[in-house]
Amino acid sequence: MSEEAALKGRLERFQSLMVEHDIDASMIRTLSSFTYFAGIKWLRPALLIPAEGDPTAFIMKYEAQEFAEKTWIRDIETWRSAEELMRAVSGTIRRRGYRVMGFDYSVERDSYVLFFELFKKLNPQVRMRDVHGLIMKLRMVKDRREIESIRRASAIAVRGMSAAVDAVDVGVSELEIAAEAVYSMMRHGAERPHVYVTTGPRPRVHAEPRAGVKVASGHVVNVVVGADHGAYHSNMSRTLFVGPVTNERRRAFEAAMEAYHLVEGSL
Repeated sequence: MSEEAALKGRLERFQSLMVEHDIDASMIRTLSSFTYFAGIKWLRPALLIPAEGDPTAFIMKYEAQEFAEKTWIRDIETWRSAEELMRAVSGTIRRRGYRVMGFDYSVERDSYVLFFELFKKLNPQVRMRDVHGLIMKLRMVKDRREIESIRRASAIAVRGMSAAVDAVDVGVSELEIAAEAVYSMMRHGAERPHVYVTTGPRPRVHAEPRAGVKVASGHVVNVVVGADHGAYHSNMSRTLFVGPVTNERRRAFEAAMEAYHLVEGSL
């Protein structure tokens, strides 16, 4: 099956779910859902999916040609300002007579609350439905391309972790360790890598790395890396002991690993 056929299949399955739930169309503004249907990550995403027929993408005028070259979607409307985008979306909804609109209510980088609030004011005739659960129902089952993206993201995460572990040494800062991991992951294709590093006598939970915190002998260093590929992600964590390890820290680590393996074995 071609990539275009696979993407169209996703959209058609979502349209069937919309029909089942009496939803006329859905407005997709979250980056992950947009990528899921369009097959390409695009910032400031706006995709109108009707219950029947082809989707419409609303794309910044100066980005429209590139978008058209990289996606299967052919119905593209352009805009040059937020006002034009709102008018284009609202005008399309009114012309087509949609009465029940779905929105993907999830919290992501490009899920604009302002857009949603303005949309409600400009379209008081439209009833809103949350379609996040419907989209997640589809995304729970991965196709071959999705699985391959997850595998590649995992391989990139392994490279990033290896770079971070190699960088750990006495006198090295958390930020320097993170920098090596980020550099490695981006070199191998990750577009939005993320790294947490924490060390010292007062470790932080899910800590952003700090330039002023440096590794010392006797420290425990915890590193968490997240890598992405094709809008799919992989995450891994490692704990390292630098220099002598106290019995208390060793027992704590062993207890944590025992709990982890118990949970893993119960799945």
